Formats: sequence, structure tokens, C-alpha cells
Amino acid sequence: MKKNIVLVGMMGCGKTTVGEELAKTLSEYNYVDIDIEIEKSTQKKISEIFLKHGEPFFRMLETEKILKFSNLEKQIISTGGGAFESEENRKNLMSNGVIIYLKTTPKTIFDRIKNETHRPLLRKDFSVEKIASIIKNRELNYKKADLIIDTDNKTPQDIVKEIIGAINE
Repeated sequence: MKKNIVLVGMMGCGKTTVGEELAKTLSEYNYVDIDIEIEKSTQKKISEIFLKHGEPFFRMLETEKILKFSNLEKQIISTGGGAFESEENRKNLMSNGVIIYLKTTPKTIFDRIKNETHRPLLRKDFSVEKIASIIKNRELNYKKADLIIDTDNKTPQDIVKEIIGAINE
């Protein structure tokens, strides 16, 4: 079996919540949220990095963190929503990790994150249609995952059970 578990999918699909829950169940694994690691190392919020330095700079930092953690073992890695768009990130994550796409409908994502203010890609034109458009652009890469789990109407605990069941098969 590959040594890491990698969660990919759109913002608001539950990567952080599921990752944290998965780490409680799989206590021998370390949970890593790539966005949090970037914020810790730069001492800036993701939204601030986007605003001050732009998306390309953020993506460079993201790739550095993904390379670092994908080379370790027994990591549960939660990526940012756009991280899996990069071929380099996909290659690094897939080389040592089982990739799990947490698939969620645009409406569910909208309902989950409509009151959040820290999502840089949704600063303007925030709508179900905007989310659907982003998903449409990213889904080709998301579907390269080893496992696709529909998260709509499931608790984080249900999703964790599904992940563990699939990994153990």
C-alpha cells in the first residue's frame, strides 16, 4: 500500500474536517493541511498571500509544501482546492499516496462556505454557478484520484468509515 492518504477536492468539500477525523481514527498517521503549513511558514493568511503576492507565488509555496510532505510516510495530507491542478503536485502526491477525491455538489459547497470570508477565489461573483464553473474546470484532474467519495448528506464519520473500508480492501 502507498504510505500516505491524500484528500483532494473543492474548497468546502470537507477535506480539513475529514482529514482531522481520519487522523483520530488512524492514530499512527500525522494530519497535515497544506494551507495551514503555508500560513505557519509565512506567518500570513492565504488570502493575504493571494492579495500581496498573487496566485503564482502562492502556488509555488504550495508545491514546496506538497513536495516536503508527500515524501514523508503515514501522512494524511489535505490539499488546497486548486493544488491538484498542477501536474507536478499530482505526480508528487500520487507517487506515495492514495488519492481520495471528496466530491461535493456546488449547492452543498455554497451552503457550507457562504458565510466565510477567507476564500480568495470567491471574493467576487460568489455563487453556485461560480463554484460549478470552478469544479467543471478542475474535475478532469480530480477524477484521476484512486477513490471518489460523494460527500453530500454524509457525516465526516461516515466518510471516514468509507475511506478506511476502501483502503483496507
